[in-house]
Amino acid sequence: MTKENREVFDRLFLTIASRRELPRNDSYTTSLFAGGVEAIGDKVLEEAAELVQAARNGGQAEVVHEAADLIYHAWVLLAEAGVTPEQVRGELARREGVSGLEEKQSRPGSKIQSPKSKMESKN
Repeated sequence: MTKENREVFDRLFLTIASRRELPRNDSYTTSLFAGGVEAIGDKVLEEAAELVQAARNGGQAEVVHEAADLIYHAWVLLAEAGVTPEQVRGELARREGVSGLEEKQSRPGSKIQSPKSKMESKN
């Protein structure tokens, strides 16, 4: 990924955040914020389903298009929740190098078992 492509994420979030702070009548993002977490969340779920459907049945171009839609709407939800990309990057950095199973097991109330634990409980 080029530096320019990485920077587009930051520019996108700045634009999204600016629509929250300075709403514009002609802005789709502003209309999402007007619906609050409920409406934005519904849109995130819709876009996630469309991405899965594209991955099952579409070509790469459709998957890329739907992934971009999902990321955009997820970022609107982050902005609504007061979460920044830097916070998400920090969480991803914290998880880097940690097994996904280990990370999930470390969460309070996790019901995830490692494959080794599952094998031991069967014996």
